[in-house]
Amino acid sequence: MKRKLTAGAVLSAAALLAGVVQVGAAPAQAGVPSVGQQRDALLSLAGAEAAPIAGALALGGQERLIVKDAVVDADGDRHLRYERTFAGLPVIGGDLVVHQRADGSITSVDRAFAGRLSLPSLAPKLSADQAATGAADAVRGTLGTSDGEGAALARVGATGAAQLVVWAGGDSPRLAYRTVVEGVRTDGVPSSRRLITDAATGAVLAGDDGIRTATGTGTGVQVGAVTLTTTQTGATYQLKDATRGNQSTVDAGNKNALFTSTTNIWGNGLPSNRQSAAVDAQFDAAATWDYFKNTFGRVGLRNNGVGITSRVHYGSNLMDLFWDDTCFCISYGDGPSGNKPMTELDVAGHEMAHGVTSATAGLVYSGEAGGLDEATSDIFGTMIEWYAGLPADPPDYLIAEKLDLAGNGTPVRYLDRPSRDGYSKDFWYPGIGGLDPHYSSGVANHFFYLLSEGSGAKVVNGVSYNSPTADGSTLVGIGRDKAAAIWYRALTVYFTSTTTYANARSATLRAALDLYGAPEYNAVAAAWKAVNV
Repeated sequence: MKRKLTAGAVLSAAALLAGVVQVGAAPAQAGVPSVGQQRDALLSLAGAEAAPIAGALALGGQERLIVKDAVVDADGDRHLRYERTFAGLPVIGGDLVVHQRADGSITSVDRAFAGRLSLPSLAPKLSADQAATGAADAVRGTLGTSDGEGAALARVGATGAAQLVVWAGGDSPRLAYRTVVEGVRTDGVPSSRRLITDAATGAVLAGDDGIRTATGTGTGVQVGAVTLTTTQTGATYQLKDATRGNQSTVDAGNKNALFTSTTNIWGNGLPSNRQSAAVDAQFDAAATWDYFKNTFGRVGLRNNGVGITSRVHYGSNLMDLFWDDTCFCISYGDGPSGNKPMTELDVAGHEMAHGVTSATAGLVYSGEAGGLDEATSDIFGTMIEWYAGLPADPPDYLIAEKLDLAGNGTPVRYLDRPSRDGYSKDFWYPGIGGLDPHYSSGVANHFFYLLSEGSGAKVVNGVSYNSPTADGSTLVGIGRDKAAAIWYRALTVYFTSTTTYANARSATLRAALDLYGAPEYNAVAAAWKAVNV
């Protein structure tokens, strides 16, 4: 059933859209809105319609919608993403996506929490100081143990002020506190634990880490001879790319100094030259930018035309790399002995894809949603590697194959049969959400490979694969480009923060129909069935 907005809201939307061209189009010219202006207009549209939509959805009088993102299709259909507040408090797990036709009529809604919010009281039994102390104590309890991010803590640092929120991620909404506790993991990677605790009892309701990692002990990654876009200032060149949102690479081991050169010739391919890792990182960021822009019209990870900062030589012999939303940056360690930088393209793309997920569906890093978050990064890290097509790093369906993390020449993960790593799962089963997200991601990774390439034994780009199916079916793939487009559409238009595997199946089926037709729809259904979803 369609529910229509008020005429005034529709008129306002039409007026805003009149000056907007399709996001991701050619660079702005005279009289044509820039990418930033286009995005501002779309967000203004969504903001103007927030109140009418709340009324159309029969939300409670104390509920408000706060715009987070907006997508407009070529035919004018709109997909408006909102966070929710209750009595002025942020609602964690209350996000939703409203799908409209060009005339403003609502066609469907995807919600993380479907009901109307109601709380018996807005008075917490614990003070904010008590909640912050309790959150810090809870994190200290993970010292020397492995948490949901898969890395133990070496020490706990500063604790932020506890913020009163509404937790809607469980069976029923409740008053809670959100607290950020900083720390350092045992591998040297910084930690930013985000805990939700009950405002009455202090019990931990949920938690994740704002810094996402792909654990590694690499062997050094080089992209070979590549072309870089740099910035010239006088006689000095900077490793800063004005054509890609001012993306830059800095030396974390030298007070985050921007890399500069007097010759515009960077590195020599050896880890002993500090610029060599910077060349890798700058190319990785450019390839990621180009893939999302040229494939989906997404201009930057947040789709706002702003580039990221890459930090190389982070820590001391750090065998890891990580994405951090707070600085909108990716950091690379130098690996063992400081001469094996962790700059492989597919792993870098994996980490940067976490930034896309954060800016769109915001998948929580726990349960099945956590596995989908990790799989999304594996899928797009793989696609970025195929997009770049580097002779020095031939594309495949393997993750971190050049890093040799196990020391025996094997990859970290395999998309064709995830269980080959000894930990990941090929097929869905009840309770899989209790696994580390790096391992529960195997189901979606396997789905993506089957949808792309089909089942059974085959050789793709010189690499042998053999992908099984849970139901014994034989599948023929639709190609990785279509499979990735379906996943991207589902992520940016239909997924919410608490999407499960069953939800992902529904979302990708809808996306297949949006983009293609019955053959692709049937292929998506068959691939999910083949992984027992």
